[in-house]
Amino acid sequence: MRGTVSQFDDVKGLGVITTADGRAFPFHCIEIADGTRTIEAGQVVTFRPLPRFGAFQAGAIDKI
Repeated sequence: MRGTVSQFDDVKGLGVITTADGRAFPFHCIEIADGTRTIEAGQVVTFRPLPRFGAFQAGAIDKI
């Protein structure tokens, strides 16, 4: 899937990716595929939705 990082907290390592149709997928920084642990809001990414804790979260996040 493709989306945009709509928010990211560097201290907690938590963020949200929003798709073009408005769906929001939370994520943890360990899911960023290039090994970095930070990402800027506004960054366009591809990701894979993963079922976790009864909802979908973003995984395998690649910066475009």
